[in-house]
Amino acid sequence: MIEAYKLRKVVEVPEGVEVNIVDREIQVKKGSLEVKRVLYFPTVEIKKEGNNIVLEPKRFTKKEKKIINTYKVHILNMVIGVQEPYTYKVKICASHFPMTVKVKGKKLEIKNFLGEKVPRIADIVNDVDVKIEGDEIIITSANKEAAGQTAGNFEKATRITNRDRRIFQDGLWIIQKAGKEILG
Repeated sequence: MIEAYKLRKVVEVPEGVEVNIVDREIQVKKGSLEVKRVLYFPTVEIKKEGNNIVLEPKRFTKKEKKIINTYKVHILNMVIGVQEPYTYKVKICASHFPMTVKVKGKKLEIKNFLGEKVPRIADIVNDVDVKIEGDEIIITSANKEAAGQTAGNFEKATRITNRDRRIFQDGLWIIQKAGKEILG
């Protein structure tokens, strides 16, 4: 039989970070940065004890162990994100045709990609800041998943098919994920 204390996970909340658990939603806040997320699984209980968040299972199966470890990482990402926002960098590569990239509201507009007349559009997820500096797009957010999804949307918008990738290397490419350089 698996002991209860072995599956119990505790996430320590650093000083200055405020955590609230309302119904099934966890709210992590520090200053003006705030991340909210609904974490719910019927047999996992999430509660706040002092300055810690405790994850406890009602049953002790492999599934609960996987869910608890996943929730722990999600909560740690939220805590780290409000302390220092996640930054993704996307490189604008255009060798055949000069490409124009602009932010319009919650959309990224890519004009003249491979000489196309119709601009390509990529979505920007809520709570994400996008800045274009020269040939780099800088994406910042306290929510790691929102920043990553936005970077993925940009890269996917310039995906091409039926052409040789070794020759047609134009597009938007993720070069840095949350502080980690990506080797091509």
